Amino acid sequence: MDLRRLSSFLAVVEEQHFGRAATRLFLSPAAVTQHVQQLEREFGTRLLDRGRGPVVPTVAGRRLVSHARTLLAAANAAVEDVAEAARGRPAPGRGLRVGVMSHGSAEVTPAAVNAFRRARPDVPVTLVQLDFTEHCSALREDRVDVAFVRPLVRAEGIEVDVLTTEQRIVAVSARSPLADAAREGVRIADVIDLPFLRLPARTPRPFVDYLYFQDGERRAPDCALNPHDVLTSVAAGRGAGSGLKSFARYYPWPGTVFVPVLDAPRAQSVLATRSGDPHPEVRIFRALTVALARELGEYAAR
Repeated sequence: MDLRRLSSFLAVVEEQHFGRAATRLFLSPAAVTQHVQQLEREFGTRLLDRGRGPVVPTVAGRRLVSHARTLLAAANAAVEDVAEAARGRPAPGRGLRVGVMSHGSAEVTPAAVNAFRRARPDVPVTLVQLDFTEHCSALREDRVDVAFVRPLVRAEGIEVDVLTTEQRIVAVSARSPLADAAREGVRIADVIDLPFLRLPARTPRPFVDYLYFQDGERRAPDCALNPHDVLTSVAAGRGAGSGLKSFARYYPWPGTVFVPVLDAPRAQSVLATRSGDPHPEVRIFRALTVALARELGEYAAR
C-alpha cells in the first residue's frame, strides 16, 4: 500500500472533510480524492461514505483506519531509525525493557507489545512487572526503557503519552454494604471514609492521591504493593482498594466486588519514557503504542 494514500485517507477520516484534509496535508482536494479512490480500487470496496454531512468511514474503512495508523507510525519510526544510522549513531545493543504496572493500559498494552515484536522481530523484548511505587523510579534507575503506569505522571525528565482515560472504581469485600451498589454505582462521599489499604512511604504522591481520592484519611492494617496484595486483603474484608474501571475486567476475584464511583474525576493510564531518550527502539515502540491507543483507547476504557 502506498503510504501517501493511507495518509490522505486517514486525514479525511479525522477531518471528516476532503477539503480540510487537503489543507492539513498541503495537497489539493483533487489529489486527496484521487488517493482515496486509488485505495478503494485497490481494496475493491468503498472506504468512505460521501454524503451531504461529514465524511465517515464505511465498515471496511473503519477496519483500515486501525491498520493505517499503525503502518504510518511504524513507517515514521523506521525513517527516524535509518536517519540515526546514517548520522553514525549505532543502535544500542540491548533489547527493549517494557515496564508494566498491574494490567498496564488494558488492551493497549498487549497490542503494543505484539505490534512491536512484529515490527522488530530481531529485538528482544523483556516485560518487567512494576509495583505501585515505581512510577518514575524504574525509568530513572535505567531498569526499564518504557513504562505503562497510572495515573498521569508530571515529573522532570519524564515524558508521557496518555493512552486511556477511565472511570474510577473501588474494590470492596462482597460482604461490604457497598457491594450492593455494583450496578448503579456510588459517589465519592460514599467511599472517602473507607479503610483503603496502606502504601509504602516511598510511594510517589500522585499515586497516593489517586488511590485515596486525594482526601481519604482512613487506612487499613495491610500494605499493598501490587494488585494481588489489594485483592487478597479486600476479599478477606481487611480494607478497600481503588483503581480504573478496566481493573475489574482484568482481575475478577472471588469475594471481591468492584463498584463504579460516579462523580470521581476520570483518571488516565500513560506510557512513560525518559525525555529525549536516544534509544531508537523506544521511539518505535512509542509511535506504535500511541497509534494503537487512538484506536483501542475507547474500547480499553469501556
